[in-house]
Amino acid sequence: MRPLRTLIVDDEYNARTNLQLIIQDHAPELNVVGTTGSAEEARAIIAETTPEVLLLDIMMPGENGFDLLDSLKGQDLSVVFVTAHNEFALKAFKKNAIDYLEKPIAIDDLHRAVKKLVRRHSTPEGSGERRRIKEKALGVHIGMKDTISIPTRDGLLLLRISEIVYLEASDSYTLIFTDDGKNYLSSKNIRTFEDILDPKAFMRIHRSYLINVRDHLREFNRTEGNMAVMSNGSMVPVARRKMPEFLGAISSF
Repeated sequence: MRPLRTLIVDDEYNARTNLQLIIQDHAPELNVVGTTGSAEEARAIIAETTPEVLLLDIMMPGENGFDLLDSLKGQDLSVVFVTAHNEFALKAFKKNAIDYLEKPIAIDDLHRAVKKLVRRHSTPEGSGERRRIKEKALGVHIGMKDTISIPTRDGLLLLRISEIVYLEASDSYTLIFTDDGKNYLSSKNIRTFEDILDPKAFMRIHRSYLINVRDHLREFNRTEGNMAVMSNGSMVPVARRKMPEFLGAISSF
């Protein structure tokens, strides 16, 4: 199993840095994709890096950890609270937190939390349940025979997932490009599709693009910038911060 993409949110710089170092030394199951000290920046990082795990402080100026979590409803994040305030433990677990770590962090406690995270993300039962929750919350459904029903302004569109070449964000809508040269406008945003589609097949390589790497990626080209060349000839930009994940994924094909 690959390391779980992890975001650290804590308003104290030393606390963020210390936790990142502890993870690097003692928790290879986690891959820290970002750190931040505010809820506002956390939302921006989440939209761009799509972490699976949120290591979240509670007491922060402005929006606290619970406020941030409330603003992320409908997103599939495994949350571990990391705080010096143990009086919030009950509320944390009512928010469906995976675990609750008290500062200063004990290595054994971190290992316990990581085991819970790995178990949740590695079992087929957990994966299926998470997908059902996502589908209900997001209004997109993956059906039999590898098809997907997509909400549009006029109703529902049925497509085979393998026909989708890539998706492009268009404000709060999404353009879906298929291998027959057509494109369709969905009323759902691109994050909805990123949450519901198989991450082994579809990769968010840019803030505005989600591509089908399994069926339609044909080439990676650097001559005109970092570009993913798709089966329909489209050249889709790969964001600089997405390059390590992108190259790692295609090298494992």
